[in-house]
Amino acid sequence: MTWKRGLLAAFVVCVPLVLGPAGCGTSDANEGKDGESPLPVGRLLDETDREGRHYREVGKDGAPGVGIEVTPDAGGGWKVRLTLRRFRFSAPDAKTEVVAGRGLAYLFVDGGRVARLRTPGCRLAARLVPHGTHHVTARLYADDGTVWAVRGKPVESTADITASGTEPGPRSPAAQSPGSVTSTTLRVG
Repeated sequence: MTWKRGLLAAFVVCVPLVLGPAGCGTSDANEGKDGESPLPVGRLLDETDREGRHYREVGKDGAPGVGIEVTPDAGGGWKVRLTLRRFRFSAPDAKTEVVAGRGLAYLFVDGGRVARLRTPGCRLAARLVPHGTHHVTARLYADDGTVWAVRGKPVESTADITASGTEPGPRSPAAQSPGSVTSTTLRVG
């Protein structure tokens, strides 16, 4: 009988060693794509943007950042170019979970949303920026729709532009000139 107990004890000790630990250590099941943690990132604040999307507060160190440059283009519209820091655009079919430094940008003209961006460049049609001075803002969002924020302020950048052209006429090339950038305010993390 004792040899059977010894064999049973050896079996109990050796089988887990051969098969590996069950439920111990780290596992890919707790990690997201590319080894990134799906745990909540940052802290949700009560503050919201104009569309009611909550701010997601992250620390200044490691926070995403954005800069914006708006220049007239030859077609009468405006070229918008974003400069990103510690931020990557997500694919259009990305899950609605939060991953640090990932998401999309919304583009606003005078506070009204005009574009959803998943690349750092786009073109604004002249009709979106009529004659006068306007504020063009790029704001960063996480994939769950929350606004990336640092110290209670959204991570965004604004360029003030002046559209000096008038309504285009049939023979008025100068009337198609979109204008100029008068100043740029940069908010990066």
